[in-house]
Amino acid sequence: MKRACKTIASKRMIKIMRVPYYAFENKSFNSMESVNKFKMIFIIIIASMAFVAPAIAQNDKNIHEFPELNYSLDALEPYIDTETMNLHYNKHHRGYYNKFLAAIEGTELATTPINEIFYSVSQYDKNVRNNGGGYYNHKLFWENLTPEQGSIPADLKSAIDKSFGNVDAFKEKFSEAASSVFGSGWAWLVYQPGGKLVVTSTSNQDNPLMDVSEMRGMPLLALDVWEHAYYLKYQNKRGDYISSFWKVINWDVVADRLKFADENCPK
Repeated sequence: MKRACKTIASKRMIKIMRVPYYAFENKSFNSMESVNKFKMIFIIIIASMAFVAPAIAQNDKNIHEFPELNYSLDALEPYIDTETMNLHYNKHHRGYYNKFLAAIEGTELATTPINEIFYSVSQYDKNVRNNGGGYYNHKLFWENLTPEQGSIPADLKSAIDKSFGNVDAFKEKFSEAASSVFGSGWAWLVYQPGGKLVVTSTSNQDNPLMDVSEMRGMPLLALDVWEHAYYLKYQNKRGDYISSFWKVINWDVVADRLKFADENCPK
């Protein structure tokens, strides 16, 4: 008997999280494609549990809260400048958040975990997709930045080596994905069923949790390549911005996301 993804948050989530993975391997599914599809569903269901759980306990009317930064606006200098941080966090991110709340106000989405919204986001108004993505993606982005970068934890390095050959090869692939985004979008390191790590990119404010994404899974690392993320300092030199990104990644946060995925997702 294979274990279910573990419950880690509120009572509201328990029914979702205790559905055993082995329930999806019965005779009604006649291909590995079907099994992998439901493995992916489990990953998406749990992907933002930690993201929404504290808010559920605090607010019955709206569980989506604007995050506080864990560092000052000038802490990422010289790699990300203070003015960009101020505009990006206080104007752009806050703007997505406010528009997302306006789009879901008075609907059941105000109390629906955001991963569930993303899983069927194609069914909702474009303002839910665009602004919900902008709200969520930026939260992940701020969390995986730090002014005090440490070394890559051993478990994360091992997973990167297994999937990409070595850390340098991963960085090259990720940087290429970020550089290749046409217009505005994001680059991602993503966890998929079986523990495989892959690199992908999305346009606009889409992310790998959404049902519209070509490559789906749990985001471990996010890089914003919209011009508002770098233009004040780097102008049109996106490559320089991407190079600087590697100097401020919070590898401990990325490793924690990987550990959470390993412990809670079906293999």
